[in-house]
Amino acid sequence: MASVLWITVIFAAATCYIYILSINLPNIDHKASKNTTLKFPQNIEELNDVTNLLQDYKANHSTYVLLLYASAYLYKQTFAIPGSFFVNLIGGALFGTWPSFLLACLLSATGASCCFLLSKYFGKSFIKNYFPNKLQLLEDKVEENMDSLFFFLLFVRLFPMSPNWFLNMAAPIINVPLHLFFLSVFIGLMPYNYICVETGNMLSSIESLDDIFSTDMMLKLIGVAVVALIPGLLIRKYHQRTPKVHVE
Repeated sequence: MASVLWITVIFAAATCYIYILSINLPNIDHKASKNTTLKFPQNIEELNDVTNLLQDYKANHSTYVLLLYASAYLYKQTFAIPGSFFVNLIGGALFGTWPSFLLACLLSATGASCCFLLSKYFGKSFIKNYFPNKLQLLEDKVEENMDSLFFFLLFVRLFPMSPNWFLNMAAPIINVPLHLFFLSVFIGLMPYNYICVETGNMLSSIESLDDIFSTDMMLKLIGVAVVALIPGLLIRKYHQRTPKVHVE
């Protein structure tokens, strides 16, 4: 009961912090700020509206927008709230591919580590009671691959046996070291993060159908396709080192 209370208090405090940030945005003279509500987007239309609004703010208040974006990203990752895809798209549109890619890798690893710590100190009983079979399966796999634990953690990020939120919560319970956990998330989600932010960057630059077939756009699409092949290459390398892992 005490653990649930602490998680509730931490979640409420974080929610209040995000709310305060969102209602204290600096004033700008633009119609988008009057017609759009700042919220986590749930579809493409809302994504475009929120992105356009933040781009208007970013023109004169880039530091505040960066703080708001980073805080919202960590909030979603820490409390396992779905929607990282849309947040990465916004990052790509706001900051460009490479800055947003590095930011997404850092924030996703940091947010997942915060979720890791919440589970470690307040969520063990919940995970053990409600997901005993999944937890046991993951624990068995970790024990089998203890001699190459980092590669196994990369494996389950690139081709997850379970959802990422469960991996984040279960990791401390099965004694995964925090530093290996952080690095595995940072590196393991690189292909996913890159594809998301590059897509967001491309969407923000498309003004007509002709833009889709431009040389620059074609090169970007080829780059995304190449990155999408990386997980397969890494997993092939992993299987060569540790053939014991079999995901059903």
